[in-house]
Amino acid sequence: MNIMITISSVNIEERQKLDLRSGDTIRVTQKIVEKDKKTGKPKTRLQDFEGTCLAVKHGKEAGGTFTLRKVASGVGVERIFPIYSPMIEKIEVVRRSKVRRAKLYHIRKKAAKDIRRQIRNIRSLPDIEETIISEVAEEAKTE
Repeated sequence: MNIMITISSVNIEERQKLDLRSGDTIRVTQKIVEKDKKTGKPKTRLQDFEGTCLAVKHGKEAGGTFTLRKVASGVGVERIFPIYSPMIEKIEVVRRSKVRRAKLYHIRKKAAKDIRRQIRNIRSLPDIEETIISEVAEEAKTE
């Protein structure tokens, strides 16, 4: 009995460099396999899920996970993603935020206005890159 298993590769080094923290806004692009109605063959499409990171469990271990929460059509949706899942195409940090808790489960019961008050936004990542580039350019002019 021959069983063939296909394992898609995950760039482990790239995922280990991700510094996922609670409070961050993270966008996950996930592969979803569907059957085509006419042919019945499996078809893969990509779907984004963007939300606030509530918790990161087991860090960079093989079984590490992170929990994202977003509000869609007035209903809160939470998803737990494995960091090293081959079904995840891409993980990107959209915005960094500073929070005072490691697990943000208390956000489930709060209104959006209270949440915004508690989470202090740090500059979004592209803004930081632009300021670094402008500082380097200014230093080059002075020399």
